[in-house]
Amino acid sequence: MIQGIRTTQGSIVGVGLGPGSQDLMSVRADRLIRQATHIAYFRKKGRKGHARSIVEGLLAPDVIELPMEYPVTTEIPVDDPRYNALLSSFYEQSVAQLIEMANAGCDVVVLCEGDPFFYGSFMHLYTRLLNQVSVSVVPGITGMSAAWTATGQPITWGDDILTVLMATLPEQALAERIAQTDALVVMKIGRNLNKLRRALVTAGREHQAWLIEYAAMAQQRVLPLSDLDPLAEGTQNVPYFSIVLIHGNGRRP
Repeated sequence: MIQGIRTTQGSIVGVGLGPGSQDLMSVRADRLIRQATHIAYFRKKGRKGHARSIVEGLLAPDVIELPMEYPVTTEIPVDDPRYNALLSSFYEQSVAQLIEMANAGCDVVVLCEGDPFFYGSFMHLYTRLLNQVSVSVVPGITGMSAAWTATGQPITWGDDILTVLMATLPEQALAERIAQTDALVVMKIGRNLNKLRRALVTAGREHQAWLIEYAAMAQQRVLPLSDLDPLAEGTQNVPYFSIVLIHGNGRRP
């Protein structure tokens, strides 16, 4: 138990930070972060953590921090049984720490990149915290919203169907989904870039695709995917914060 804290049970709130720029956070997120006495956030071992970097300069000087360090990220394949086992144990341990803090009367703000309920790690805490402590969520602007805004073109019109894919899917599944949709967002690209490019070619849509790196961040880059030379050094992978998208072209007045 944490000593010197009020004994009424505290709460856990997952706060969406948006795509990575402080001025794209909601007013509610900003208020909760500035008032927080305890914050928790995910990070890779040895790193500061991107979520923590986003809120730099907003935190109270005496805030208590709980870094939750992933036991694995890309070191082993996601279909390796060890991957789920390691992450499941990690989430259980993190939840135990958060519950202990809440039971000691602490209100904990969990920092979440993007929106906590959109492919975010916080979801794995949320489902385990339900019915144990008070837990809530503050939504945030998604990275994909910042990405299509960065292109200066609407992503959907009229009756367009928007499909969101993970580049970790099998190549054939990617090609089929890409061919079927009007508008497209592809996330989790990284080492899957060449596979994704082949799928786009198979679907006949490679020249419609855009690559957005670090949307809404200082190092943002926006370009047609076809402008990225697949043979150039350093173009086999893209940064973690990268999204490929295709704009819809549906019904309009």
